[in-house]
Amino acid sequence: MTVQEFFDTLPAKVDPAKTAGLTNSYVFDVDGVGQWTVAVADGAVTVSEGAGTADCTISTSEETLLKIAAGEANPTTAYMTGKLKIAGDMNSTRYDQDVVE
Repeated sequence: MTVQEFFDTLPAKVDPAKTAGLTNSYVFDVDGVGQWTVAVADGAVTVSEGAGTADCTISTSEETLLKIAAGEANPTTAYMTGKLKIAGDMNSTRYDQDVVE
């Protein structure tokens, strides 16, 4: 899977029942690849290319993002080791592996 494929398929992979009530936005800044804005609005997830207004920005490498997406890396460990950086509202970054099917 590529980073573009991950973001293209993300809305269909999210379980709306598990994101119901959440309203947050995120910019993913993938080093050397690009930026995507992910908006969650009461269960609905939309993705747009480019950096828009967001609650927080998540910066990482292509390798780290793809490993997290594949379940091969833990996002907390990636953050603690500096492989994933978060700027902005860290409370909006609650990550639950069960949200993505």
